[in-house]
Amino acid sequence: MKTLILAGGLGTRITEESHLRPKPMIEIGGQPILWHIMKTYSHYGFNEFIICAGYKQHVIKEYFADYYLHRSDITFDFSKENEMTIHNNVAEPWKVTIVDTGLNTMTGGRVKRVQRYVGDEPFLLTYGDGVSDVNIQKLLVFHRAHGKKATLTAIQPGGRFGTLDIQSDHTISRFAEKTKEAGGWINAGFMVFEPDFFDYIAGDETVLEREPLERLSQEGQLVAYQYDGFWQCMDTLREKQYLDKLWESGQAPWKVWEG
Repeated sequence: MKTLILAGGLGTRITEESHLRPKPMIEIGGQPILWHIMKTYSHYGFNEFIICAGYKQHVIKEYFADYYLHRSDITFDFSKENEMTIHNNVAEPWKVTIVDTGLNTMTGGRVKRVQRYVGDEPFLLTYGDGVSDVNIQKLLVFHRAHGKKATLTAIQPGGRFGTLDIQSDHTISRFAEKTKEAGGWINAGFMVFEPDFFDYIAGDETVLEREPLERLSQEGQLVAYQYDGFWQCMDTLREKQYLDKLWESGQAPWKVWEG
């Protein structure tokens, strides 16, 4: 099963960093937050990624082009026709497809643009700026058990996010992207979709969190995996610093992998 990661936005709330690179490439503990997200999925056996890039998409491509080189011990022997010897193997078991989905394309449009790389099969989707210790395998089991077209991970952070109305059978009866309501359940990403979800996306101007998810909720085809574990987005410099401190402490809750 392929994992799509939305990584094309401008990151306007964290311009201290995003003027140099896309937000998913802002580092936490010396590695891009994108890497942390991918390590989480990989821990649960999902190793095929489609990165929906846009703003400064070349930075993401260059990172993965040099990934193996930068994470290995290497000897360059210029006396032997520039011979290069790699002494250790730290490669990930990943297959990564990076797609330039456009500079100004909306979130739904970015998903639509990578449809040909997904094929006619269910897929995972998340945002490139949030980390969690959610168990992806349990999320997928939950999705399959409910037999709906879409499942999203719902958490309760309180504050500035839009809210979801969730029924006793986990069906979402209302999806509101942004409101002034405090508290409640919100969409934390870490989503699962059936392949016909692409039919809900009209084109580049479609915002994932509006027409597609709102329509699914109206049809009773959107369910919530209610999760009370760790989740944190990185919208601001303060949130980046918070994640850095957690990582440096050795107690980062989202680090579910070994090594």
